Amino acid sequence: MDTQEDKKIFGISHNVFYAGVTSFFTDISTKMMYSIMPLFLLSIGASKTSIALIEGIAESTASLIKAFSGYWSDKIGKNKPFLIIGYGITALITPLYTFVYLPIHVLLLRFIERIGKGIRTAPRDSLIAGSIKQGKTGINFGFHKAMDNSGAIIGPLIAFCLLSFCTLDYTDIFLISAIPAFIGVITITLFIHEKKADVKKNTATVHLKQLPKRFYFFLFVVFIFTLGNSADALLLVKTTETGIAQKYIPFVYMIFNCVSVFLAIPIGKLSDKIGREILIIMGFIVYSVVYFLFGKLDGIYPFIGLFALYGLYSALCDGNQKALVSDIIGVEFKGTGFGLYHAVLGITLLPASLIAGLLYDNVNSDAPFYFGSLMAMLSAILMIIFAISKPKKQIINND
Repeated sequence: MDTQEDKKIFGISHNVFYAGVTSFFTDISTKMMYSIMPLFLLSIGASKTSIALIEGIAESTASLIKAFSGYWSDKIGKNKPFLIIGYGITALITPLYTFVYLPIHVLLLRFIERIGKGIRTAPRDSLIAGSIKQGKTGINFGFHKAMDNSGAIIGPLIAFCLLSFCTLDYTDIFLISAIPAFIGVITITLFIHEKKADVKKNTATVHLKQLPKRFYFFLFVVFIFTLGNSADALLLVKTTETGIAQKYIPFVYMIFNCVSVFLAIPIGKLSDKIGREILIIMGFIVYSVVYFLFGKLDGIYPFIGLFALYGLYSALCDGNQKALVSDIIGVEFKGTGFGLYHAVLGITLLPASLIAGLLYDNVNSDAPFYFGSLMAMLSAILMIIFAISKPKKQIINND
């Protein structure tokens, strides 16, 4: 008889389903804010470099916590407490953006909120990985990504409607966005369960050398790619330069998330059949083309198409990269592995954002996108080498 945490909901593990619901509501909240944050920062005097650095500093500084929380969740054999604390911090910080009037205030709140994300992210991915039966990793991470990006559709749509049809300003939207964040915390508390295997403490000391060399090669590829993958805030800033009315910016950002949602689950299912590597390579190539065209083209209609292609990149890479980490790392070190993965993403975002911001302000608005395109193509080449060097599975003779 299945235990509560082993029950399936629409064919998805109980924990994976409710982790998805939590991410859905949390992303409604965060993307309501994120879709208007660059506009808000510009309105209070922030430069393009400042916008990029605020995102980079917040992500990078707090990213060290991701490695720590993943390691500690492995040690104590529990993930749920980290989820409650991490999502709780985000819910508590969100309404405070209402009182911001200087860019430095945004940096402080973003830093604290990203600490919450740092606490929850690796243990959440570890919980998802531990709740999945073998051979279903891609579709389950694809489902979580789809739920995550579904919230990222609803959030900007709500922001667009509030700006278009209500007499509300940016700070009012920040306050309203706290509501779904608290719903996410309630979902974790009531519906997510620890896996029995996770509750046992891991008394052995986790050494970095215990992780496979192949894992570190993949982290190097992620590092190179992320150097050219600065915050999406610059994409939104670039879009404002087409002359589009600011109230439509959240709507344009929503297009990217719509495409990612529709493709995340089928692409995750496909990766279970043909492997993650080839889809990640395709994603890097799509990203390279999209960023090159963001630099080359101008006008809102080409940008709408590029945001749709950007959603294709997201569906190809985001869930599959996590699934690949889960494939490579042993079950006893999944929290540590996901922690290192997210730490590399976060730490690299600081130099990536600094490079992009300086190029934007001191060269021209196209330069950061050409740089991102180049780094993505280099990453695709490295990922091809990674795939070619994959060790062959041992053939078991049952005769």
